Amino acid sequence: MKKEETVDYHIKVVWHAISRMYNQGGLEKGITASSGFVLLNIDIEEGTPATKIAPLLGMEARSLTRMLKNMEQTGLIYREKDPNDKRSVRIMLTEEGKKKRSFSKKAVLYFNDSVRKKVSDEKLSAFFDVMSSIEEVIEENRNIEQQIILIENE
Repeated sequence: MKKEETVDYHIKVVWHAISRMYNQGGLEKGITASSGFVLLNIDIEEGTPATKIAPLLGMEARSLTRMLKNMEQTGLIYREKDPNDKRSVRIMLTEEGKKKRSFSKKAVLYFNDSVRKKVSDEKLSAFFDVMSSIEEVIEENRNIEQQIILIENE
């Protein structure tokens, strides 16, 4: 099978193109695609528990920890103890973080509007269905190493 015939090749190529586009657009604003997505997943008023952000983004907690530390150092976020649970920490947006979040939201909406102008609702619906199915396959095959061993032993 050629790489162009694999599902993951197309997902990877398109995701990298989207990420590059957002990174270039955010360069002047001092944010990356990743930090923009983090900002979009933080509640403007209430903040968001630190433990909830990684799952929202499909990230590993370790990667997010580094990113949050960097975002805190650049003045986009700050940490605050949860008033309802003193053991929990909420990630809050600074005023600068709110501005960058607003920019990120506009960029995402603009891109999505551009896609919707080119792609019919029917095709987008099919795309979302396919992506959901791919996500199910990923969940079913979490331990791919064991799956490969089983296939090799057949």
